[in-house]
Amino acid sequence: MADTGQHQQSHERYMGGSPEAERRIFERLTKELIKVQEKNRRAARAADIGRVQHEKAALGVENARLRFHDDLPDTLRCGFAQPGAQYPATVRLSNAGGIRQADGAPDLRGAAVRVTVSTEEHHDLLATNHPVSHARDAREFVAFAKAMAGATTRLHKAVALFVELPLTVGLATATRMRRNIQAATRRTVHSLAAETYWSRSAILWGEAGPVRYLLRPAGGAATARSDPERRDPQYLRRELETRLARQDVTFELCLQRYVDERRTPVEDGSVEWLESVAPAVPVATLTIPSQDLDTAEARAAGGRVEVMGFNPWFTTDDFRPLGNLNRARKSAYEASAAHRHGLRFVTEEPLRNKLLGIPTDTALRLLNRYVPWHKLPVQAGLLNLVFLRKALRRFNLIDTDVYEAPPKTMPVPAPVDEQLRTVRSYDGTYNDLSRPAMGAVGAPFGRNLKPVYRPDLFDVPNPVTVSRELLHRDTFLPATSLNVLAAAWIQFQVHDWVNHRRHKPGGKSVEVPLPPGTTWYNTPGGPAERVMRFADNEGVELPGDQPPILFANTASHWWDGSEVYGENEHTARFLREPDGGAKLRLEEGHLPLGPNGVPLTGFAESWWMGLSAMHTLFAREHNAVCDALRQAYPSMSQESVYHTARLVVSALIAKIHTVEWTPAILATEAIDIGLRTNWEGPPSSWLNKLGLWLFESHSLTGIPKTLPDHHGTPYSLTEDFVTVYRMHPLIPDDFEMREHRFGQRLETLGFHDIQGSAAEAAIRKTGLADTLYSFGISHPGAITLHNFPRALQHFERDGEIIDLSVVDLVRTRRRGVPRYNDFRAGLHKQRIRRFEDLSQDPETVARLKDVYRSVDEIDTVVGLFAENPPHGFGFSDTAFRIFILMATRRLQSDRFLTVDFRPEIYTPLGIDWVQKGGMNSVLLRHCPDLAGLLPRGASAFAPWRQVQAMSDRGERAGG
Repeated sequence: MADTGQHQQSHERYMGGSPEAERRIFERLTKELIKVQEKNRRAARAADIGRVQHEKAALGVENARLRFHDDLPDTLRCGFAQPGAQYPATVRLSNAGGIRQADGAPDLRGAAVRVTVSTEEHHDLLATNHPVSHARDAREFVAFAKAMAGATTRLHKAVALFVELPLTVGLATATRMRRNIQAATRRTVHSLAAETYWSRSAILWGEAGPVRYLLRPAGGAATARSDPERRDPQYLRRELETRLARQDVTFELCLQRYVDERRTPVEDGSVEWLESVAPAVPVATLTIPSQDLDTAEARAAGGRVEVMGFNPWFTTDDFRPLGNLNRARKSAYEASAAHRHGLRFVTEEPLRNKLLGIPTDTALRLLNRYVPWHKLPVQAGLLNLVFLRKALRRFNLIDTDVYEAPPKTMPVPAPVDEQLRTVRSYDGTYNDLSRPAMGAVGAPFGRNLKPVYRPDLFDVPNPVTVSRELLHRDTFLPATSLNVLAAAWIQFQVHDWVNHRRHKPGGKSVEVPLPPGTTWYNTPGGPAERVMRFADNEGVELPGDQPPILFANTASHWWDGSEVYGENEHTARFLREPDGGAKLRLEEGHLPLGPNGVPLTGFAESWWMGLSAMHTLFAREHNAVCDALRQAYPSMSQESVYHTARLVVSALIAKIHTVEWTPAILATEAIDIGLRTNWEGPPSSWLNKLGLWLFESHSLTGIPKTLPDHHGTPYSLTEDFVTVYRMHPLIPDDFEMREHRFGQRLETLGFHDIQGSAAEAAIRKTGLADTLYSFGISHPGAITLHNFPRALQHFERDGEIIDLSVVDLVRTRRRGVPRYNDFRAGLHKQRIRRFEDLSQDPETVARLKDVYRSVDEIDTVVGLFAENPPHGFGFSDTAFRIFILMATRRLQSDRFLTVDFRPEIYTPLGIDWVQKGGMNSVLLRHCPDLAGLLPRGASAFAPWRQVQAMSDRGERAGG
């Protein structure tokens, strides 16, 4: 085995000074190459996206073979390169341009070879018929590709070479690149079988060190001449057809060994390795056997070769690609192939949006210094939100994925399982088909703000003191525009989105010192202690000295109904009816109970009666969709019915949250219009449509009719998102249960009476309809200070007694979420300078001053609760900024809510079910007696009509 690290250190130099800095540069360059692909497609007026280069193939065969010479030198024997070893090979010969044009047009030619050693081991060899690259490195390569993108005429090419390229790379570099290209393309090519192809970049060859390789014609091919009709735009293909019909086509694989950095540089692809300096040593023969290329079998093989993505990194460590151009190729080729195969998407911003956006954004930012967006007229406020979201997308999406740097070799990826193109996977993988792990179970939480890791401030000020002075509920403060179903709903959603893994009780714990003179019982029946203790989160180990602030999500990040269906295949199948039935298991309309008395469902932590109602409703909804699908499509298999029903229910949940729950808690006209635009497109008003056409045309159709767009950062939910969805004040401490037909009071229950295993006894006793009615007429708590549920400040979970208000504070600090003032500044709001800037309530200001030494010390959760929200808002404008960024992102990134939200995937019935459905339709399908109680002209999360009990009527009559 070669010492790869030694060769890397000796011969490779990284852009930006380090592998990680270079990776970030390559990432930007890769995005530019994808745009080149799209531009070439438009220029060629092609329906499909092509390769960035080498778009037009003249030959694609699967039956070639590579045989190493029997006298292979000892120093070059390594891995699969052994004397006499023979392997099947796939070969593609092509023109080098990114646009298909006649074979007689000036162009480079290329050869791509995949050598198959075994099902697990392949080696891709890529070469071009000129010994040097026009580009010294990846930056130059991309600059040239961008300049030439879409150039189909001589005038356009001249402008690209003599104007655009010099402006990008400088006159001297552009001149060198232009001369290299002209030297390579001026020569007349009579036959691709008679060309020599050079790798132009180095690879490692085991202990022999860096080499460049070349394929030169053998067996008389270099001197053989046919006389093709060169006016034929396909003459190179025709010549190969004629040649292969009568003889094999053979190339000799030769290696040139590294000598020194000056004459045989590894990093500079524009320098030729002269054979007088580095002789070409023959090591193997590549043979394309004689065959008829005009048969159905040969054409089918050619078609399969066309969809292949060749990449020099499909190899082993012994043959690792070297040099800047090769290192850039890995991400570039992966992305290009994914884009070409429809696995990755590009959404171009129209030029008018870019040009008009600059002055408009500047004007709005100036205006917002004096007038916040929510105090503007509706249309101006909506325009303000459009540009606020653009700024947040640009500055507040931080990628936390851990990448390989430098790149590593890899096997050829297996083809995507065809079923995963049409169904949600159990664990969230393959939503983005080009990056299967994106957003899946185990993917890390992202960031909207740069994390701040301050262990010295973990307990400053004491979180228990913060909780007691600023969060504790003395008197219940209701949110009168909502009902308790809104509180149950958001917990139902959060359990689908986020879940940090915790160490098991008795394992690694967080210890919070208590204020002097106080104690806490950390376990039932345990001793009084001077510290509050609870299980710590399990972090993701990071290389180097990075702080431990990266955490994985044990749920998938996608809106996939995992709280109902489970986050893995085992759970999902266990929750279904026996013998692979499509429906979810129910017992007399209720979820089956587990051994601990809590129902069997996808996510059952922090269980209470409100969650039970939501889970029961949507388990029933799944089964209703299954029945409808079976009736409409009798030939559908049980498996297809199940997966289609899951798609439908998950999309319906996403729609309800987008156009019903959120406008209920953010009750303003601008938000209602904006969120409905997200799903349905803008209102029919010509002014709305004109505004979007001018400034953000992607919003003209509604997100489900657009392409997936991650806005430059792999999709994930974020730690900041988790923080703003800490909405525990919504939960009341007690609940009055009433009967929905006559309004009679049934009983009053405390939260502990309807929590954990007690929840199911309560809901089965009360009944689903009466439970929903009781919650529908009751108000949740307001999301504000001094309103944290008392029941959640002392309850048992997993064998621990915890104060959830303290846990919320501690988790936020330890996960590196910035404190409130930094948080709001990072979201483009002015910092507060005084405690009085945060709250208008004198008592709150006094308590803040008692607890915190300065405004910069205020906890994020405390600041968000204390902030005076815009009129109609159920939470602060600062929290809303995370929401406006992430709410659309959860839809926009999801393939099944964008490009694959279509009848072919969901069935026509499924699409209709989602588009016509909502929370009211779900409630009435399963509890039709509630029809007259739902609010008119408002969502089901607004207070319902109360039935006046007979006793109340009598008292009124008597009065």
